[in-house]
Formats: sequence, structure tokens, C-alpha cells
Amino acid sequence: MRRHPVSLIPLLVALAVACGGDSPSATGPDSLLNTCPAARTQSNAMTVLGCGDVKPKRITGEIYVRGTTGYTTTWNNGSATSAIYVWDVAGNVPKLVDSVTVAGASTLGDVVVTPDGKYLVVATEYAGGSIAIYGLTDPRKPQFVSRFANAETTPGVHTAEVGAVNGRLYAFLCIDPGASPAKLVIVDITDANAPQQVYSRTIGTPYVHDTFLRDGILFLGLWNGGVAIWDLGGGGMGGTPSNPVDIGLVQTANGHVHNIWWLKDPVTGSSRYAFVGEESPGSVGTSSSGDIHVIDVSNMSSPREVAFYTVAGAGTHNFSVDEQNGILYAAYYNGGVRAIDVRGDLGTCTVAQKSAPVNQAVQLCDLTKMGRELAVGLKDRSNNVYVWGVQYLNGFVYASDMLNGIWKLQAVSR
Repeated sequence: MRRHPVSLIPLLVALAVACGGDSPSATGPDSLLNTCPAARTQSNAMTVLGCGDVKPKRITGEIYVRGTTGYTTTWNNGSATSAIYVWDVAGNVPKLVDSVTVAGASTLGDVVVTPDGKYLVVATEYAGGSIAIYGLTDPRKPQFVSRFANAETTPGVHTAEVGAVNGRLYAFLCIDPGASPAKLVIVDITDANAPQQVYSRTIGTPYVHDTFLRDGILFLGLWNGGVAIWDLGGGGMGGTPSNPVDIGLVQTANGHVHNIWWLKDPVTGSSRYAFVGEESPGSVGTSSSGDIHVIDVSNMSSPREVAFYTVAGAGTHNFSVDEQNGILYAAYYNGGVRAIDVRGDLGTCTVAQKSAPVNQAVQLCDLTKMGRELAVGLKDRSNNVYVWGVQYLNGFVYASDMLNGIWKLQAVSR
């Protein structure tokens, strides 16, 4: 999720005013707006199937889809109550079916369904930070189960990812820096009625952002501290969620490490690459900056950057990967959605296919020059987009747009 410099605060306020803020609508509760902005000509465009937005207008944050139900969060509302929107995404046009208010949260961050599909977990900011857990006996009617908060989460839970390690379910909470430095807090949520903290560590320079868990190995985005890799039980070093063991650390070009995706290709069997999102300065709604960095993790104790992908005038945020087809979908804020071929050798290229990332002298493989960009989504709309989140699922790509709500697109064919 986005960490906005103080200089952007006036822009955020202006955006909230322009969108109507959080005042109740004169016509009643939140309702659906599903008129998609008109299309315009663009080559290499992903097919847009439908869109949905809500009134009164709120800024859309994260998105998570499971089955035919989607969830989006609201961000930086300027009030003490935020909302989770529940969507029916079975058809081409997403339909708003319910909303869940979260009191005491001026903004919501990550929203994620546990791997077993039983619970929805959402991160809340700022002061009084927490994670709220909802039961999904009926996925369209989330029911409150519990809320985890303590002195360590008080500054705000910026992101919360969930995953299983050795049969137990954990939430990985990235805590905002406040009176104390940023830190990672690990919470055992196996018993969703009584979550228990099992670990915390002060980490990140100055932030700790997203985490990515796979096979008992945790990747952490430490902003200018780089990408850290921990053994939680899958790295063969004796680590556990309550006692992580450091495996490796790498600094990527220009820092600002926000998010990571470690690819395990089910077709080729390769697990060589992790993709790192750099979130550099921008203005909400109009501009952004920051590249995707490719790190070779074949030796996790000594990872190294080997390639990158850049978009002029735009920067990346979150990723989702269609691993079966080897396609990474990146939310690129004002740059829309980018579909990138990530199968095969990304670290070997010709001299003509190399470039130096901005502010860097070292030449790396440039995925654009290698012909790896497959398609671009949502840049063919008649109005601006500012895509925060993206998720690939079952042949479709779902995108959350801070300005326009939720989009459903056709995935790229191989």
C-alpha cells in the first residue's frame, strides 16, 4: 500500500473533496455506479469487461477476489469509519451486494481471504491500528469475529498478509512508524476468536511494507532497507514464525521497496526469480514513479538484481501472477495495468537489450527491450485511472482503481 509523503496531503484532501468525501448520500446508503468510462483507441490493450463504483464517492484501496466474490477497501476517508465493499463478480459487470463498516479506522489497507476461505482479514490505520477478522460462512455477508490490537499495533497496521506454516495460520502485520520505529508483528490467527502475537521485530528504513510468504519462507519489503528473506520453517535453517532466521538481504536499485512476489513456475519448475515493486514519489490521481526489479534468488543467501521493467511517467504498486501461463500483472497507478511475460531466463540478454535504471550506472536486462511487455490495461479509457491493486483469477484480471472503483478485464492469452 502507498506511503504518501507529507507534500501530497493537500492533493489527497482535494481529491476527497472532488469525489464528494464521506458524507452520507442524500438518496440513501452507498449504491452502485456501473457506467464505465468510454473507451478510446489504444494498441495492445487488454479487453475491459466491466466496472463498478459506489456513491457517495470514496477512494478505492485494495482488492481481493475469491470465487465469484470480490472485496475492496476504502482509503484515507477523512472520517473515523471506513468500509469494505462486497462485490458479485460472476458476470462481466461487478455488482455491489453489501458493505461492512469498520469503526475506528480512518483508512483500510490490505483485505485478504485466508487460504481455507473461512475468514476475511483487513488491516486498519492509523492510530489504534489493528486487524479485523470476519467469518465467511456466507462470503457475501461477512460476520465480525474478532479484532486484534495491542501497544505494538497502535501506530497503524499498514499491510496484513496471511498464510499457513506447518498447519497453523498466521497474519504478518507491517506496522507504521510512529513514536517508535516501524516493525513487523506476527500473529497466530489459527483460532480466529483469540488471535495471539508470537513475534515482533523492529525493521525497515523507515518503513516495512508488504510481505510475501511461500513454503515457509518470508520475503519482506524494507523500503530503503532492501528485500529481506527469512526462514519460518521452509528454509532448512530451523526458523519458525515465533523465531525467524535470517537467510539473505539484497538492495535493489533506488530502494523504496514496497512489495514482492516470489515466482514458482508450475510448468518449468523454476523458482529462480522474485519480483520487487519500487514505489517512488508521485501525485495521487495524476503521476507516479518506480520500477519492477527482478532478483535472482537461486542462492537465497546471496540474492542479486538481474533485470528491471520501467514505464515512463508511471510507477508500480501491487502485483499478481498467472503462474500457469507465466504472466505478471502489475498495478501501475496512472500507467494502468501492465501484463509482462516472466517465463524463462530473465537475467540473460544482449547488450542492446540492456539499460541502466534511473539514477544507476550498472546496466541490467531491460524487460521492455527484451519484448516482455505483452499488453496494457485501462490506458484506453476516456478518463484518468490510478490503479492500486490487481488480482489474476481463473482467466480474469480484477483491478482496484482509486479514482473509478473496480474493473474486470480479460486476462492475456498465451
